[in-house]
Amino acid sequence: MSQASLLTDEEKRVKIYSNVDRPTVPSEVTHDIPLESLNFNWSEKELPERERTKHVHRLHPYLGKFIPQLVEILLRKYFEPGQTVLDPFCGSGTTLVQANELGINSIGYDVSAFNVLLCRAKVKKYNFEKTRREVLDILNKLRSVIQANSRQPSLWETESSLLTLPETDDRYLREWFAPQALGELLTYRSLIDSEGYECRDLLKVILSRSARSARLTTHYDLDFPKHPQTEPYWCYKHSRICHPTTEAFKFLRRYSLDTLRRIEAFSLRRTNATVKIHHADSRRAIFPPIDGIITSPPYVGLIDYHEQHAYAYHLLSLEDKRASEIGSAANGSSQKAQEQYQKDIARVFKRAVNSMPQGAWVIVVAHDRSNLYGEIARMSGMETKAVLDRHVNRRTGRRSSEFYESIFVWQKSVSYD
Repeated sequence: MSQASLLTDEEKRVKIYSNVDRPTVPSEVTHDIPLESLNFNWSEKELPERERTKHVHRLHPYLGKFIPQLVEILLRKYFEPGQTVLDPFCGSGTTLVQANELGINSIGYDVSAFNVLLCRAKVKKYNFEKTRREVLDILNKLRSVIQANSRQPSLWETESSLLTLPETDDRYLREWFAPQALGELLTYRSLIDSEGYECRDLLKVILSRSARSARLTTHYDLDFPKHPQTEPYWCYKHSRICHPTTEAFKFLRRYSLDTLRRIEAFSLRRTNATVKIHHADSRRAIFPPIDGIITSPPYVGLIDYHEQHAYAYHLLSLEDKRASEIGSAANGSSQKAQEQYQKDIARVFKRAVNSMPQGAWVIVVAHDRSNLYGEIARMSGMETKAVLDRHVNRRTGRRSSEFYESIFVWQKSVSYD
């Protein structure tokens, strides 16, 4: 069934089709550019991965996020420097980072503790030289522990006098990591806790990203591996026999250096616009005054946003609130699940509307394959001004089929008490 055939009569009336072939260059967008002049269908050549994952946007892999160029265009068209944009489902923080680049204040909410940790690490204003010293210092301390642990005792040393890698009773960690890799990760974690570093959130993100790569899984299935890989295997990514990972230090070192490059690159674009991030359920939040919304809500029944970072929750002892996820994958995508999803998303937007001025814009980017968002707009008291389609022909991670998402342009047009 085509995308167009799923639209309601009202949505067909406001459907916008681009009248230009050339994809839009974000920096060229102004408030008065017509919607039909916007083309979001970039090819890989026009928008390579290094641009889609520029600076802090790639501090850590994250499924289901929208690309920064899309957000930049929407911010330039609908917001001005000094205004405040809300993202009630801030995820990996794309809206927050891009808003800061443009001098726009931002507020983010998310029910996932990991998402909040990641967002805070991305948008923090760092003393780069001090951060660099801390990132390299913890690596050097970890290297010393590993080297001491691997040495044979001399005549005047006993086994007990040598430093040893810590262990854990966490079943998940013991199943998904080889002993050496797990010991290195746990040592790094203990150093974060004991050394008094200022960039603790950033170090935790480095640890999590390293743990993701150090798991006992195949190289071609890092997103949602189903079981630990403990034997050699044919690797579809490298077209050869590969072996499960047994160490973590090489990843910790690689991602430490990459992280330093990324936060330094973002520091050159960062402004003094404020960024506030809340670990909270947006259905129950009392939002402060805002000038509008740009967000990409969770999909219904598609992605388990907690499970994709399960290693981080176990390794960092993060609070797990997966039962509060809207559209949880565990609840499926039945008619009942879709109706509950509509109620939950609308509840968030209805609360946010109370904090916006008359005529404020709400921009929602969603993969609306079940045609749910027309009703969500009506339930929220929004007027649908436009609906644009975007062909996502390149995505982070593997894909097996064509993928489309819609950009819904809503406006507050009624008064709320």
